[in-house]
Amino acid sequence: MANAAIPAAGRQAPGVYRYKVGAFEVTAITDGVARRPLDDSLVRNAPIERVREALADAFLAEDGKVPISFTAVVVNTGARLILIDAGTGGFLAPTAGQLYENLAAAGVDQRAIDTVLVSHFHADHIGGVRLKDGSLAFPNAEVVVPDAEWAFWMDDGQMSRAPEALQPAFKMARRVFGPMTKEVRRFQRDAEVAPGIVAIPAPGHTPGHTAFRLSSNSQDLIIWSDTTNHPALFVRHPGWHAVFDIDPDLAETTRRRMLDMVAADQSLVAGYHFPFPAVGHIARRGTDYDFVPVMWNPAL
Repeated sequence: MANAAIPAAGRQAPGVYRYKVGAFEVTAITDGVARRPLDDSLVRNAPIERVREALADAFLAEDGKVPISFTAVVVNTGARLILIDAGTGGFLAPTAGQLYENLAAAGVDQRAIDTVLVSHFHADHIGGVRLKDGSLAFPNAEVVVPDAEWAFWMDDGQMSRAPEALQPAFKMARRVFGPMTKEVRRFQRDAEVAPGIVAIPAPGHTPGHTAFRLSSNSQDLIIWSDTTNHPALFVRHPGWHAVFDIDPDLAETTRRRMLDMVAADQSLVAGYHFPFPAVGHIARRGTDYDFVPVMWNPAL
């Protein structure tokens, strides 16, 4: 039997995709993917049969698990290098935690990051702020977080009253932010958090969950954060309540407002849990919506 000229690679090439928003260069960086078993808890208010049908419609129902991807973005404004969300840090799944190697593949030195901008305090967004040895992954960066998130997750009273399922998130917040409490900059609702980046309050997923509007030269990108999780489920069915949402009813209200906004404006949207490269548009389909990914463009 003849052998291939080279052995099979056994892994993907680096997950990096660049695009322009006005004068800003945006780099999507994959942190990998987790595969969550599909059970009754994933969608709180829909029968699992309907959830299976929605996944089958998206060709995602083969092995009884839901792929949930993680995509951070780096914004190069020409003056600053801003990382929006810091990935899992390798704490959640063996197929995640790839942010650092993909940053290197993209030619981004972690020491060159000026700002780490955090949308909310779930572990898949803040775990990568620190390396596993506890040192800072982005040692020269200012860390900027929503004030409402800090007030909730760093409050010992809230932690003491929280259900067991939330305790790991409280502990992760303390691991990440506890040693640098005085250095973390907190921002208020609707604040301009960096030149050209404005916070959009998007509560419900967590109390201070925040999306961002990136604007340059009359072009906008909505950094969606976790307004929806997987688009095959929660863009197509905005009334479905994800297990990850702390306040499901408020999260639905936020989701519908945001979907209406970006569909009407035809805004470009980057979703943290959208399929890589996690950027596209939201199209209205009657009373529901679809995520329409951008076509891969080899030119910036």
